[in-house]
Amino acid sequence: MDLLDSMKVYVMAVEKGSLSAAATACDISATMAGNHLRTLEKRLGMQLLSRTTRRQHLTAFGEDYYTRCKEILRLVAETDAQAQNLQLAPAGKLRITAPISFGTEALMPALPEYLDRYPDVSIDIALNDRVVDLVEEGFEAAIRIGQLPDAAALIAKSLVPYRLMVCASPTYLARRGTPAKPEDLSQHECLSFSPAAVEHWRMTDQGGAQCSVPVSGRVQVNHGQALRVAALHGLGIVLQPAVLLQADVQAGRLVQLFPTHELPSRPMHVVYLPDRYRSPKLRSFVDFLVERFG
Repeated sequence: MDLLDSMKVYVMAVEKGSLSAAATACDISATMAGNHLRTLEKRLGMQLLSRTTRRQHLTAFGEDYYTRCKEILRLVAETDAQAQNLQLAPAGKLRITAPISFGTEALMPALPEYLDRYPDVSIDIALNDRVVDLVEEGFEAAIRIGQLPDAAALIAKSLVPYRLMVCASPTYLARRGTPAKPEDLSQHECLSFSPAAVEHWRMTDQGGAQCSVPVSGRVQVNHGQALRVAALHGLGIVLQPAVLLQADVQAGRLVQLFPTHELPSRPMHVVYLPDRYRSPKLRSFVDFLVERFG
């Protein structure tokens, strides 16, 4: 006899109060229910139920075995449900949040491929640069840049680090000259986030030597896209994420400066709640991000 089936009959016998009631609940004969119980007791070498003509009692061992059977059957049912869920096609609305620059310049161009793969999934995306509470605000996943102080409460999958790039427009360089080394930046118009009067841009050359250059300029903006546009119009040299500037460099609208130097990078992850990964739509999206940006 199947061990799990025998466990189910035993659990039913305990919960329903008799073997006949367990037989009815399991849709088998009373004789078959008795056979299941005897098979269990023979296998264990222990009596599980002490039965009289009027009622049954759990033995001390039978009580402990009942608790263990309940847990085993629960785990089996949960695993079966998870396996069935894995086979379902991703469908439904997925709510995610991402930083503005990454979401605009990297995630949005990648979405057509994802949506073509999974035509039954729709995506609601909130772009902002603050740390969103997934539970409180009803998001299923978030893309986060930087360290994860709450990593213990979330599952995190690593994506490619968020790299920075120094660029300027050809018109600016023709007017002011091209800096030959990072220290020359202190003599140039450098675009920065407000309200910092002076920033320090850090770089490492191929030999491992580090430098921290104080930079300043007449234009300060509190938005990455605005800084990019300012650089495109020749207002100065910009330090921004590569994902924001790469297309302009490839098109010749911007020129990358100090390409052999390494600039600070920040870790990037996709995070989600532990109990949400069973969702086929979320699992498909996380796997896609790791495939595309991992």
